[in-house]
Amino acid sequence: MALPKAQEMVSSNSVVVFSKSYCPYCTTVKQLLQQLGATFKAYELDTESDGSQIQDALAEWTGQKTVPNVFIGGKHIGGCDKTTGMNKDGQLVPLLTEAGAIANSSA
Repeated sequence: MALPKAQEMVSSNSVVVFSKSYCPYCTTVKQLLQQLGATFKAYELDTESDGSQIQDALAEWTGQKTVPNVFIGGKHIGGCDKTTGMNKDGQLVPLLTEAGAIANSSA
């Protein structure tokens, strides 16, 4: 049941961060998305009743056991290092814009 739920979360939101409320790496990613003005949904796996099952399902689905586990436009991006690295390389904002998480200011 956890895998279909995780897939539904990802497909119904342009940006999803599977997170834990006490995780500093998760906080870094969420703050970065906020600073960029992105709309995103954070699921705090430590406060959800089925959080550990969802984390197990995500590990099965993506091969990534750790949080944050970031999805943009339905695609698995990775964790904190990958997300912040994409931002440094100028790849994150175009991806967020394409996913509809950031309004295209030039339109």
